[in-house]
Amino acid sequence: MEDVLDVYKRPYDSKRPVVCMDETNKQLTKETRLPIPASPGESVRYDTEYERNGTCNVFLSCEPLQGRRTTKVTERRTKIDWAKFIQELVDNDYPSADKIILVMDNLNTHAGSSLYEAFEPAEAKRILDKLEIHYTPKHGSWLNMAEIELSHLSRQCLQRRIADKETFIREVSAWNTLRDAEGSRIDWQFTTTDARIKLKKLYPVFHSEGQNH
Repeated sequence: MEDVLDVYKRPYDSKRPVVCMDETNKQLTKETRLPIPASPGESVRYDTEYERNGTCNVFLSCEPLQGRRTTKVTERRTKIDWAKFIQELVDNDYPSADKIILVMDNLNTHAGSSLYEAFEPAEAKRILDKLEIHYTPKHGSWLNMAEIELSHLSRQCLQRRIADKETFIREVSAWNTLRDAEGSRIDWQFTTTDARIKLKKLYPVFHSEGQNH
């Protein structure tokens, strides 16, 4: 935990940007009956019945100090999908960075080994060498600022029925463009000092004889 909090204290460095990444998925649903249009005093009304139409996954990265984020919609969330997203992050989004300081949770897909499953060894190592990875601890995914961005995405864009992948891609892209244009940033205030006070119970207890439990 303190490792991630220390990363968040680093000053901005365009050559070593701090980037957080996370992902989420959504069930696509088609309407089986036409919604009743809005009328004075009434919002649009939808029938409770719907048709499932698969799922979509969205990978998201955000650079908190710059108010910048990247999204990519995929049908699945496999190791290969993650590896390709990271390749694009390195080559397309931060091509001039010496190192990307990458904060993410420790899902089994979020690993250097995934790059080796997706690419030839030389390419996998090239990508991995561009990353300085910091994992959030178990049950500590809330430390990942990308979760805040995903929360905004869900509330502002995805809290409704979306029928198909094409619509999903358009909606996520429009949200990404608007949020970047607004220059929305995350004002992270939680520090290591706060953690040692508010989360004291998570730390080992040291007794006078020097033993910890």
